[in-house]
Amino acid sequence: MAYKPLPIGIDDFKELISANYYYVDKTDFVKELLEKGGKVNLFTRPRRFGKSLNLSMLRYFFEDAGTEEKNADRRRLFRGLQVMKADDGVLSQMNRYPVIQLSLKSAKQPVWELAYGALKAALEEEYQRHMEILPEIPIEADRLRFQRLAERRGTDQDYYTALFFLSRMLHQHYGQPAVILIDEYDVPLENAYFAGFYPEMTVFIRSLFESALKSNPSLHFAVVTGCLRITKESIFTGLNNLKVNSILSETYGEYFGFTPAEVERMAADYERSAALSVIRDWYDGYLFGNKEVYNPWSVLNYVDALTANPQALPAPYWSNTSSNQIVRELIEQADLNVREEIELLITGSTIEKPVHEEITYEDIHESQDNLWNFLLFTGYLKQVSRRLDWDTQYCSLAIPNKEVLHIYKSTVTGWFSSNLKKQDLRPLFHALENGNTEKISEELSRLLQESISFYDYAENYYHGFLAGILQNMPGYRILSNREAGTGRPDLILKTPGLKGQAILLELKTARSYRDMDSLCDAALAQIRDRRYREGLQEEGYRTVLAYGICFYKKDCEVKQLS
Repeated sequence: MAYKPLPIGIDDFKELISANYYYVDKTDFVKELLEKGGKVNLFTRPRRFGKSLNLSMLRYFFEDAGTEEKNADRRRLFRGLQVMKADDGVLSQMNRYPVIQLSLKSAKQPVWELAYGALKAALEEEYQRHMEILPEIPIEADRLRFQRLAERRGTDQDYYTALFFLSRMLHQHYGQPAVILIDEYDVPLENAYFAGFYPEMTVFIRSLFESALKSNPSLHFAVVTGCLRITKESIFTGLNNLKVNSILSETYGEYFGFTPAEVERMAADYERSAALSVIRDWYDGYLFGNKEVYNPWSVLNYVDALTANPQALPAPYWSNTSSNQIVRELIEQADLNVREEIELLITGSTIEKPVHEEITYEDIHESQDNLWNFLLFTGYLKQVSRRLDWDTQYCSLAIPNKEVLHIYKSTVTGWFSSNLKKQDLRPLFHALENGNTEKISEELSRLLQESISFYDYAENYYHGFLAGILQNMPGYRILSNREAGTGRPDLILKTPGLKGQAILLELKTARSYRDMDSLCDAALAQIRDRRYREGLQEEGYRTVLAYGICFYKKDCEVKQLS
């Protein structure tokens, strides 16, 4: 059966509809926007949750394309979609206003000059899109200014007020105030923070927004999207008409991301309903307001993979498009308390944190609470519940799904590997070679305290933990669960020459601290009963050291077989 192509990476509404891509209908967003009547609407959602496509859809709905024929083409794009069932009050707004659509995502550049140049190029492109009004601008100075901006020859002052000026010219030409749509407004700020030119970018974005969105008679309404609400830098200073719609807001929850019903319908349309449980485990789990939401980017990619192969395995599609910088920073800077909280999250539990939306990139390192907030608003955590304690909101937080869990696990693994390279492991290695069980226990317990577990302290966690450490032991190769005697010891360390030395490690995990001593003895009994040491001696190893090691959470006890 032939299926509609899935719109992976398509964020132009006209292209999506005209080329007959599969569309999850979000056009009721128009109706709700008009009913709620916000002057300047800020929507904060994680990356890849449909913000750009929604803004494009708004443009094609509201924009006066200049001629009745072009407007009729625009109306045909919405044929059969939900918004066309709205009342005349909504439909009368169709193709009525000039629209300015600006994306700031191109400003992700390594230095200020390139970022500023990218923003100027984005403004130039939008001016060129409206070039038809240039000959009819009545005042010569305005015409010259418009032309400078359309040719990227403007002065700094031209660019700092470019949105305001364009809205004024459009208002003058069409007789209607402009709708302004700004996508990914915080990308330049995030990039500038990490790249080291934050003050310069803040000044520019503030001026660009203030002039266009504050007390502008040529503004009908504006929609701005991003990941975070940024207020300390005064990006939205004085905007008493600003309505913030975050993932905590009770409105608009279903318009960014896919609802369960939409995912079920898509799976049925592509005859892949059998995969719904996998899709749910991997890509569901977000809560925007009171609406359950799936990650749309990942769902589209996985359903696309399933159309080619019904047995396709799920993959971390969203994590592959993101830098995961925030997760890395949390883990790299984690103290003992934070490491324990990360362990709780990874093993499926929740943690509770104070939550506030007025955060800035400059505040990331002021407290761990700020990092938790960043993780929530950027999609790496989800809200489970909220409560108010006096004047502070507290959020119960969890990892949304298996895809995001993969990010944490891979980040923890990478951090642990790099952290081991900074450690002086020689005391542990010497103790293993010399039978110093007290020192072995001390060093392993120290490393455990500095680690992050994502197996809830199961035996395979300790096995991987030890293997990761011992692969750095010079002069030995490490073998896992290889035959020796009549069984398979957990870990064996061997020198290259058969007449050299081997070290056997048998591991046990205790359910309580009191059981550690007896389980060490049980490990040694297993080594003895299954003749692990004799098996290595028969291979030619003259010296075989054998240890029983028992772990309980972040402590361990070590005994040597005499």
